Amino acid sequence: MNKPRVRLPAEWEPQAAVLLAWPHAGTDWAARLDSVEASCAALVAAISHFEPAIVCVPDAEIGAHAANLLRETGADLTRVRFLDIPYDDTWLRDSGPITLHDGGSRFVLLDFRFTGWGGKYEGSRDDALIAGLIERGLFRRDARHQRVDWALEGGAIETDGRGTLLTTWRCLHQRHPEQSRTGIERALLDAFAAQRVLWLDRGGLLGDDTDAHIDTLARFAPDNAIVYQACSDPDDPQHAELAAMQREIEALRTLEGHPYRLFPLPWARPIMDAGRRLAASYANYLIVNGAVLVPAYGDEADAAAAGTIARAHPGRKVVPVPCRPLIWQNGSLHCMTMQLPDGVMAA
Repeated sequence: MNKPRVRLPAEWEPQAAVLLAWPHAGTDWAARLDSVEASCAALVAAISHFEPAIVCVPDAEIGAHAANLLRETGADLTRVRFLDIPYDDTWLRDSGPITLHDGGSRFVLLDFRFTGWGGKYEGSRDDALIAGLIERGLFRRDARHQRVDWALEGGAIETDGRGTLLTTWRCLHQRHPEQSRTGIERALLDAFAAQRVLWLDRGGLLGDDTDAHIDTLARFAPDNAIVYQACSDPDDPQHAELAAMQREIEALRTLEGHPYRLFPLPWARPIMDAGRRLAASYANYLIVNGAVLVPAYGDEADAAAAGTIARAHPGRKVVPVPCRPLIWQNGSLHCMTMQLPDGVMAA
């Protein structure tokens, strides 16, 4: 009998834990550490009410400090594990392992080359993060570590768990300007044992330094659905680009040849910082066991966004997490986290 092939599971499939890194004074968060720590504590606390959280810290002192903040925030500390490991940044969606599995006992930890989002930032310690997690015994011993000498961040791809990947040409072309679309697509299909790649050529947010990561724009949801960031304000400078992206999404088809069920997200009012527009995307939500954690920006659209995400993910509790401090560094709660599929962790 042939063994089932490993595949990239959808985010709504069962999880073992969520991986994060704690912000500290040695990261880019130093100027606003108090506010971002409060957001991070709220995020870890929300995760801990549904499943374990693995929190990377640079040393035991910061781990103890984080534990105190989490205790004050109401986290279930019996579900929080601190792991001492060096890292450059806290965006573990992009530096953490992308895990394939076969639904049974085979797991593959894909370790793509991390370049600091196309060389924008230093990322050598983040590029070594997955190997460091393995050395520290986080994963089961028979999980295979596969280093891939090809630049890719986890936030650049979406999967429905059925062999379809969704990504943006802008991001992957920036990472691999020497490769054709066909060549990039072949690399994705081979790495993820996928059936097809769906591309978005339009879309992007002001203040985004990832070159249009898909997890800020459009997300797969169960039963052939796509949740995407829309812009209903024709006077907004991002309206034309997001409207063009919406038309692309409307033209996509499922494996069976049907249109996707679509869930457009409302648009937050501009959030500015020293004259810079921040990338406040509601698409950057995180699915955990039994719940969806959704970004809250202190905007009147927060409740409507949570309602839309709830309709796209029926049967899950929707939990708002304050994310306004996070977007100062151009990401939100999905960017901060990487889910680990059920069964991959060491006992």
